[in-house]
Formats: sequence, structure tokens, C-alpha cells
Amino acid sequence: MRILGISGSPAAGGNNEKMIDAALNVATKRGFETERIFLSSSKVAPCNACGACGRGEKCSIRDSMDDVYQKLTDADAIIVSSPVYFGSVTAQLKALFDRSVLLRRQGFAMKNKVGAAMAIGGSRNGGQEKTIQTIHDWMHIHGMIVVGDGAHFGGIVQKPMDTDDEGMQTVRDTIGNLCDVLELMG
Repeated sequence: MRILGISGSPAAGGNNEKMIDAALNVATKRGFETERIFLSSSKVAPCNACGACGRGEKCSIRDSMDDVYQKLTDADAIIVSSPVYFGSVTAQLKALFDRSVLLRRQGFAMKNKVGAAMAIGGSRNGGQEKTIQTIHDWMHIHGMIVVGDGAHFGGIVQKPMDTDDEGMQTVRDTIGNLCDVLELMG
């Protein structure tokens, strides 16, 4: 089974990419195949509401999203991470979310995939739960099965992630629960 990790940060090599790597390393050790999307090295333009996807056509925008659609479709589970930007996800991640409407309009391609979320903020209570809620909302709209860390909503980390042992435990717990659910679904 394949787990896709998405870092919604525009910063290459930053906390979010490290958190995705840490989470996917846990999944790899448990025998899962993993894949990554780092928005820091992708170009995903905002949706322009052209309506092509509603007519069963390809998205009219040619960019990295062409590859993202296939990765989202091929994954059995998706874990998404975002830094907190003004109380929510990054604009880059929101663009990916908006553009994924094609998969919903064309057969609910993400329905029943397992999903989980992580967020990192500048303080312990820096908007991570609201950011995770936005990610969960996207997953629910697609009909995904959403899991958390077992105590709350998912991976909630304070930057820098390398020094936040408590937060990184929620990341490990979140990916562990995601893996558990995949194994139950067998």
C-alpha cells in the first residue's frame, strides 16, 4: 500500500519537509511504499473556475498539478503538513486543495482513502489546530477516512521541529494510526 506525504510549505528543506520525511520513514519501516510531494519544488497555480473539470475534461491549467493528480489517485493514504500562515494553510497548499476538485467531480477518486494532517507553528498554540481543521475539511469533502494522533487532531508541532519532542511524538502517533487503519483495511 502506498502513502503519499504532502508538504504544503514553500520553504525547501524546512520543518514541514522534515516532518513529512520523519512520518514517511515510520511508514517505510512498517513496510509501506511512500511517495512525496514538496510544494517548495512544485508549481501549482490557483484554480480559475473555468469549469472544465465539471464537464469531464482535463484541468485547463498546465503545471505540476498534472503529476499531483496521478499521485493523489494512486495513493491509498495521504498525510498533509502545513506551516501556519496567518491562522491557516499556505496559499500553495490551498491552491492544491482547490485544484483537486477535479478528482471529486470526476468520480470521487479520493473517496475512502485514509488521511491525516500535521501542522507547525511558531508557538505551542500557534494556530496548528485550525490549520489541521482546514486540512481535515479538504479530506472530508473528498470522502476520505480521517485519523488523528489518538488524543487529538494530528501532528501538532512547534518550530523548530527538531527540538519539539512532544510535538514530534504526535507526528509519530499520527502516522502510526494512519498505518494501523491501512493494515485493518488490508
